[in-house]
Order: sequence, then structure tokens, then C-alpha cells
Amino acid sequence: MAEHPAYPVGLRLAGRRVVVLGGGQVAQRRLPALIAAGADVHLISPAATPSVEAMADTGEITWSRRPYREGDLDEAWYALIATSDHEANTAASAAAERRRVWCVRSDDADAATAWTPATGHSEGVTVAVLTTSARGRDPRHTAAVRDAVVEGLRDGTLVAPHHRTRTPGVALVGGGPGDPDLITVRGRRLLAEADVVIADRLGPRDLLAELPPHVEVIDAAKIPYGRYMAQEAINNALIEHARQGKSVVRLKGGDPYVFGRGMEEVRALAEAGIACTVVPGISSSISVPGAAGVPVTHRGVAHEFTVVSGHVAPGDARSLVDWPALARLTGTLVILMGVDKIGRIADTLVAHGKDPGTPVALIQEGTTAAQRRVDATLATVEETVRTADVKPPAVIVIGPVVHVGPEKGE
Repeated sequence: MAEHPAYPVGLRLAGRRVVVLGGGQVAQRRLPALIAAGADVHLISPAATPSVEAMADTGEITWSRRPYREGDLDEAWYALIATSDHEANTAASAAAERRRVWCVRSDDADAATAWTPATGHSEGVTVAVLTTSARGRDPRHTAAVRDAVVEGLRDGTLVAPHHRTRTPGVALVGGGPGDPDLITVRGRRLLAEADVVIADRLGPRDLLAELPPHVEVIDAAKIPYGRYMAQEAINNALIEHARQGKSVVRLKGGDPYVFGRGMEEVRALAEAGIACTVVPGISSSISVPGAAGVPVTHRGVAHEFTVVSGHVAPGDARSLVDWPALARLTGTLVILMGVDKIGRIADTLVAHGKDPGTPVALIQEGTTAAQRRVDATLATVEETVRTADVKPPAVIVIGPVVHVGPEKGE
């Protein structure tokens, strides 16, 4: 009997129940797109990757920490089955069939009633590419077609699809502040060529959903550390995969060299004799304030801006920051990773001469759909962070430029 091609359709899932079984790599890659679609996502899994767990912690999804059981697909419109338990997957797939719920299976495409296409986005257009059958599908070719169409839309031409050359080695890619459109063209192309992607939680997670199924996505926070420090374990993972002849992308948030430990990874790779390409990224220190209406410099207001890591508080013996000197500057102060230390930072700046009334803007989840801005002063910022429940990641801007832009915070 001839095999029928899939019928392409766009699902409108906003406000509708979607059930995801399994909290591993597949869920990590697919959940951001479901969240962006406005779906009411229910994750059912005893465990999850740190990135998936963070989505539950922030309320983007509802997580039931247990295995699948009968009845979980009741009232669902769509189901993604991606557990490591084949029997559970089969039972859930059968339940979806009985309930007429469209169902994707990561372990057996032939048993599914729906397939996930290779998708990409450009200027309000979503490109979704499916092969004609589940058997013999070539994910690299599907991804190449998708990339060609998206690239053609972006540059105004529609070029013929082709396979990109795969280059063994490591690419250290700055993913930008969070919005997937703010990664560089080169960074996106290297992602399309990758065999392995080792990603940080703060990288542009929506881009992971565009990767074809054969790409191994590794959550950097999930790498077993054992007797190693976290960074050493990440370095070892990069070296191990590169030595296997794979094309490896280390996807980091912002720019690799702005508080990203990029040079530590480059040095480790150089010592191991492994080629490394560094792709700069847009730093959140300037892009996030800009997205929230705050220019870090402005004529007649600020002729300088200083970017500081706030992960070590003033007075800590490990601190390398000259806080008294920063208090004397008249320009803009941008603090990254400083939400939980902002009270001590503000007190130190005021103690060394900064006006307590100096404006402060806190921009949480900058450039993403969850972005919000909260304004305060040095005198009130600690209390504001508490009452407004400001959470990391957030960029903190201190200085008169906070009041220059057209947008105001809460």
C-alpha cells in the first residue's frame, strides 16, 4: 500500500492544553516554541533538565513530577511523547489515538499521528518543512531546505537548498541577550552545521527548537561534574566531542568574553590542540537596556558607561572591583549578575559619594517575551527588588540615562 504524505497544518494552541511526557533533551528543545505559541503546557516527568526545570520554576509550564499514567491526556489538544520508557510511550500513544489527540513521538515516528517539522522564522513568517514520509527521512536535508528558505526571506532572494559544509572542531558562539533574532548570521549558520550543541541556560533557547533531530543538545548545567569543577567538566566535554570529529557549538548567552568564561574554554581547547572559532555576540549589557528604552550613553548626560559583574558583593575578599572609584564616576554603571547583591552594592556606592537619589532601572528577562522593567533609586532599590519580586537574569542600570528614554518602569 502506498504511503500517504503528511498533511501540513498550523496548530493554534494559545490557551489550549498541551501535554509533554518526558523532561529531557527533546522537551528542552520543543517547549520554548510551545510556550511562545501560548499553549497551556503540562509536563509529566519524574525528572527534567535544569533548563526545563527553570521553565517550571518561572511558571511558564506546569510540571507534575511523576511518570505517565492513564488519563493524563484527557482534554489535551496536542501531545509530545518523549520519555525513555518505550512501554509508557506506547501506552500514551494508544491513549492519544483513542482520544483523537494529535500526538508526536520522539522514539517512533511511524507510530505517531503528527510529525514535528524543521521550523524557522523571518519577519513574521514561520517556515515549516516536512519530508513526504516518516521512513527514510533525512533531517539534515530537511534542515537545509528550511535554512535556505529562511535565508532567502531574510536577504530578499530565495536560493536553492543545499547542504552546508560540516567543519569538525569547536565554535564558541555568543547567542545574544535572549531574543533568537539577535544572534549573528554566522552564529546561526554554525548552529545549522552542528553535530553537538552545548548550551547555557541563558542562551537563546528558542534556537534549540530549530535544530534537526540528529543534533545532540547538551545542557551545560547537566554535565556530570564528579571530581571536576563545573567549568573544567564543560571544557572536557568540548574536547571529547571535538576529538570524535564532530562539529561542536558552545552556545553562550550574550558575548563569550563578557563574564562568559569564554577565554577559559578557548585556552583549554588550544592546549588540547583543537581548532576553535569565536563568534562574538550582542552583550546584554548594552542590548537589554536599549530594548527597555534606556541608552547607556546620551549626549549631555553620559559620556561613558562601565560594565561590572555583581556576582561578588562589595567587601568580599574575592572582589576585583574598585567600588569607591565607581562611585566617583559621572557616567552610566551597568551591573550584570547583581540582583541578589544590589542592596550592598547600592549602600557601598552611596557610602562613597553617590547620590542616594540616583535613578536605577532593573530590566528582567531583557529582549524576551517576559521582559519587564522596574525603576527605583539607589536609596530604594533593595526594597524595590524585594517588593517587585525581581528575579535574575536582570540587567541593572544606574545613572541619569534611566530617565532619558521614552519608556518608564513600574
